[in-house]
Amino acid sequence: MTRFSRKVFLDIKAMKMRNKLKALMTALLLSVSAASLAEPVLLDRVVAIVEDDIVLHSELQSRVAQVRENMERAGETLPPSGELRRDILDLLIVESIQLQMAERAGLRISDDQLNQAMARIAAQNNMTLPEFQNALAATGTNYETAREQVKREMILQQVQQGNVSQRIQITSQEVRNWLGSEEGKLRTAPEYHLSQALIEVPSNANDAQRDAAMNQAKTLAQKVRQGADLVTTAREMGFGASDLGWRSQLDLPSLFADIVPDMSDGEVSAPFTSASGIHVIHLLETTGRRRFVTQTQASHILLKPSAIRDEEQTQALAEELRARAANGEAFAKLAKEYSEDIGSAQEGGDLGWTTPGQLVPEFQEAMNNTDEGAISDPFKSRYGFHIVKVRDRREKDITDDLHQRMARNAIHQRKFKEELDIWLRKIRDEAYIDIKL
Repeated sequence: MTRFSRKVFLDIKAMKMRNKLKALMTALLLSVSAASLAEPVLLDRVVAIVEDDIVLHSELQSRVAQVRENMERAGETLPPSGELRRDILDLLIVESIQLQMAERAGLRISDDQLNQAMARIAAQNNMTLPEFQNALAATGTNYETAREQVKREMILQQVQQGNVSQRIQITSQEVRNWLGSEEGKLRTAPEYHLSQALIEVPSNANDAQRDAAMNQAKTLAQKVRQGADLVTTAREMGFGASDLGWRSQLDLPSLFADIVPDMSDGEVSAPFTSASGIHVIHLLETTGRRRFVTQTQASHILLKPSAIRDEEQTQALAEELRARAANGEAFAKLAKEYSEDIGSAQEGGDLGWTTPGQLVPEFQEAMNNTDEGAISDPFKSRYGFHIVKVRDRREKDITDDLHQRMARNAIHQRKFKEELDIWLRKIRDEAYIDIKL
């Protein structure tokens, strides 16, 4: 920074601080009547100067009251009053530093982002947004105040993510160690949601009784395959039945352990016998199983409307190129000559193997509706007009990729907490802070 620009920068900082303090003093020093102009009443005061910002006594008191109320509601033991005030002041100081970093970086939360966040919070509490507003009002909380608090939290989260995540490194060995740990094995193991029915058969039953029980079990299984609920139907027929909830493979009853892993979601087992009688299982849902997706190998040509070529002309060119490719011209040659996708044009439009969700919806839909070896009709996305040639399809097992991602996320969360504490201490140590308490 030049000497001149440095001076301007410092002058602006000084002016901002003077304006803040001037506004504060105007608000703080008020007379109670015309007769008492010589006796100003102190309504608020500065408890800390933090770089270009200040923390007011009213902010500190408000946050202390809020934390105290939350702890009492949760049944937690309150620390001594002085200790709580010091901790809250330190929190406000660190928040102020981060908010100033956000302001310097030009970080903003749009009204749409904030509205979506408020709607998500309402949904998490099983409420509509108007219901959530009414619930806040019932507790004496102003909705606009709550919005500002959420906005503040969103800004702090973005500042922390941007500054802390880049400090985190995760090695392949750490991923392998996590996947081999008890936590990793537990979180990546399949879980099954089951219901089961038992048609009891006495140990001294004859063949006719056993055959009758088996026929009843087959009737039950058939009804469930046709859409009936296993537990409800079994009880209506006079049999014992229950929803077993979610069970990991290790928690499955030994009788079911060899049957359930080979079943598909929604499948009803054939009746099978045990010492207790005849069982029917309904596998309602599974998580953590091996996952397969259909991947597509494709090439494309992208044409973008411009000042020289309007939308209608761009679409006409796309249709012309499709016809030329359909009549035998090499798609890759046309892509190299005409495609305006910088990333793939020189590779003949090759996109490699793509996974569902990787491409924009319009492209994914057109590609899904195109047969192997065929070329799509021109279609439009936000990038322009495309034609796509589907070269091949395959079923890809992505289970290991999902497990790797799960491991990295778990390790990142743990490291983020550690790095966040270090980073917050660092920015506090480097900031100018003057505590007035």
